[in-house]
Amino acid sequence: MRTLTQQLTQYAAYHRDRRNIATHFIGIPMIVLALAVLLSRPAFAVGASPLVLSPAWLLFIAATVYYLALDVPLGVMMACVSALCVAFGAWIAAQSTLAWLTSGVGLFVVGWVFQFIGHVAYEHRKPAFVDDVIGLLIGPLFVLAEALFGVGWRPALRDAIDAQVGPTRKNADRAAAHR
Repeated sequence: MRTLTQQLTQYAAYHRDRRNIATHFIGIPMIVLALAVLLSRPAFAVGASPLVLSPAWLLFIAATVYYLALDVPLGVMMACVSALCVAFGAWIAAQSTLAWLTSGVGLFVVGWVFQFIGHVAYEHRKPAFVDDVIGLLIGPLFVLAEALFGVGWRPALRDAIDAQVGPTRKNADRAAAHR
């Protein structure tokens, strides 16, 4: 299994333009919320307990196990974010079918529009998941890590990523012209 640094570096290689990263700060949370909403139906009671499981919980539990295997502190933070997303998804799923579907599908479509705008208009490179499907799982972790890097979290990790793929750029076209 690749390390956290390897996974984030591989993903970061497809995301060096700051404007593309900004679109991911919008698009990826929307897609994650969409999955939480859409996969919160059906929900199953677990025995006589008040615990209710849904495909959303199963997906996010599996993802959290993977995130924890990569890095415990970051995995714990992702678990908190995931729990909030699934709680929101369960709340929306408890609404009418129309509200559930329009919210879930709307978030999903708009989230992917932001993703593709970032890659087509700014990065001029295909999304990471095209070459490695694990990128779909690393994307939310990347967004959280980038947000944390912005407040000074783990500068050595950020430096290790930048050493391999270069720093982020304000304008990828200008950076490419100067090479």
